[in-house]
Order: sequence, then C-alpha cells, then structure tokens
Amino acid sequence: MQTPKTTAAVIHVAPKTVDYDLEAALDEAIGLALAIDLNIVYSQIIQLRKATPATMIGRGNVDLLADVIQQDEVDLVIFDGTLTPVQQRNLEKAWHCKVIDRTSLILEIFGERARTAEGRLQVELAALTYQRSRLVRSWTHLERQRGGFGFTGGPGETQLELDRRMIDDRIIRIKADLDKTKLTRGLHRSARADVPYPTVALVGYTNAGKSTLFNKLTQADVLAKDMLFATLDPTMRQVKLPSGRTIILSDTVGFISHLPTQLVAAFRATLEEVCAADVILHVQDIAHPNSAMQEDEVNKVLTELGLEKQLVDGTTLRVMNKIDLIDDADLKPLRKRLKKCDVMISAVTADGFDKLLTLIDKQLNRHNKLVDLDIPYDDGESLAWLYRQGVIIGRVDGENAIHLKLQISPAVLDRFRARKSI
Repeated sequence: MQTPKTTAAVIHVAPKTVDYDLEAALDEAIGLALAIDLNIVYSQIIQLRKATPATMIGRGNVDLLADVIQQDEVDLVIFDGTLTPVQQRNLEKAWHCKVIDRTSLILEIFGERARTAEGRLQVELAALTYQRSRLVRSWTHLERQRGGFGFTGGPGETQLELDRRMIDDRIIRIKADLDKTKLTRGLHRSARADVPYPTVALVGYTNAGKSTLFNKLTQADVLAKDMLFATLDPTMRQVKLPSGRTIILSDTVGFISHLPTQLVAAFRATLEEVCAADVILHVQDIAHPNSAMQEDEVNKVLTELGLEKQLVDGTTLRVMNKIDLIDDADLKPLRKRLKKCDVMISAVTADGFDKLLTLIDKQLNRHNKLVDLDIPYDDGESLAWLYRQGVIIGRVDGENAIHLKLQISPAVLDRFRARKSI
C-alpha cells in the first residue's frame, strides 16, 4: 500500500526591496519541495519591511496562514528562508503542524539523494552540525532505513533538545570515516596524476544542465532530469579534445542560493576535485530569469573554497547553457558581450560544443612554454606518457635519442621529471 504524500505549503519570505524575480524564487522553492515528493497544496510570497523576532512574518500573517493551513489540512510548512529555533517553535505552536526552513529542506533532499557511502556521511555530518544547536523532536531519524534526515516526517515532540553527547560522538566517528575516504580520494588523485590527464570540473547552479552536458560529452548515463539536485555524488569520465589530448571531466553537485554552510563544509572533500582542476567550467542557465543571481551564488561558494584567483585568471570558463530556449533576437546582445573565457552552448542540441572543446584546449595551454627534450629509444614509457599529454609539436629521430619539441605546462613538466626521478 502506497504511503500518502505529505501535504505541504511553501512560503517565500523576502524584504520589500529585492532585485530578483520573486516568482522564479518561489518556483525554485516549490521545486525543492517536489524533489522529495511532497504534495504542494498552497504557496505564497510574503514581503516584509522588517522581520519579527518571534515569528519572522508577524502576527497578522500568522493568523491568515493559520486559516489556510487548517482549511487545506497542511501537514508541513516550508519557509524559503532562515528561521531561528524560537521562530520555528512559535509557528509550530500557532499552526499545530511541522515547520521547517530552507536549510532543513535542502539537507533532507541531500539525505535522500546521496548514494555513495562518502556522500551519505557528508550529508549526515551537515545535518548533525545544523541540528546540534537547535530544539528538535528527536534524532531517531539517524537509524531510519529511508533517505533523508527526518525534517519533513512525523509529528514529533516540540520541546526536546538533542542529546549533545550522542551527537558529538557521532560527529567524531563520521569525521574519522571521512578522513579515511579523503585519504583514498587523494590516492586516486595521485594515480590520475601519474597517468596523467588534465582535469576539467563542471560546476554551476543546480539544474543548470551540467549532467546533460556531461552525458553528451562523455556518452555517459548520469541522471539528468529537470529536477533540483539530480546529481550529488561526483562522476568522472574521459573526453578527447580536438588536439587529441585526453582530459578527465568531473560532474559535481549543483550549488544553490543560501546553500547551508554546513553542507559547503561537509562536501569540501568532494569539492576538492574542483579545487584541483586544471580548468573549471561554470555552467549557467542563461534562460532563467534569475541567471545573474545564480552566477553570483556559485561564485560565492567557489570563493569560500579558496578559488578567488581561478575566477579571474582564465581557469574558470563561463559556459552559457540553454541557448535553445532563447530567441535569436535576445541572443544577439549576449553574444556581443562575450568575453574570451565565455562560450554559448545548448547541452540538449550540442550547439556550441566545438567552440567549447577548442576553448578548453586553449585554456589548458595558457601557461605552456616551449621545451626541447631528448628521450632515449629504450624509454618508450616516457615517450608514450608525453604523447598522451597531447603536447608534442615536433619530433626528430636522432642517432642516439628522439628529439622532441613540446608545448608543455610547468606543472606537467614537473610531473614528468618526478616520474623520471622515481
């Protein structure tokens, strides 16, 4: 017998003066709720001159919504914003239903979507860190078999605090397990460095089309749906560039506005793939009404990861996706404003892919210098290693050695010399 869906209402709260599309923001919040299969029966935008300490939205709005909640038999109210524990408790008392904020909802989605052991540990760590200082119902959700973290299910108790000793013990164990997986990931990265292929990481706002682009470029079958946070666990595949060079393309979790700081911290190990990338592709949905805001939010997270320099030094390429959804007349002014590290594509139709791959090739060569090397005839392994890099631009077979002219980056040259010294 199928369990009935939880009936929910979504409230987007914003100041009176905002510079983004409120309807699009509400749609995003509804999309988040639908991502965990909630039944949305009511939604509303509330603009405030000033937040009320006790309830966020003031007594008048609380009373009006109480009638709606009772009439529509709402089980769960989602605030698209941040609630203090006091505000959450007061609203639950007033409405006699569960109330959660944006952070709780995102953590719940991540809890249901994480598939790898590392991903599940990272999300659990974020959930525990978030809950540790808040009043909660209980923390028995940690023992449940289903995904998620219990923010959206069950009536619960309203006055219990987390058992901090149990939470702290669990956090310590999770961090120890994550340190082990981080060590394993580091070994894998070292093995890739020895291959070695340049790495290119896809980043972007959730639902910007990263996984669709990844699938098209790699012929992979990563889940790509019109759904927020369709991808959580990173995936890597090889891609051949026009020069013949092979790269490792990495698909990563999508970012979102007001991404919980606990999640940024918890997923830092996974996002190390981005930090170590030779090129970062920032995929943007330019057909979205809040595209500029989404770009800013992604850049904020990248800055938190210590990638400020990579945002401006040519490491990060802006990939403007979904041009198939925009009229040619609207695309013209966008094309005129393209910078040297920008490219416009459609991940669905593959329009612009040739320009994208050529731009990646060009940016991988941006720090290269011309080098002459002599490789002995009996060192076929080193010769093959250099050819895999796609950096050889001239070859002369001499009497005692092969004379190579290479266009190579200092980092790759250092890796080559390190191999020779082992």
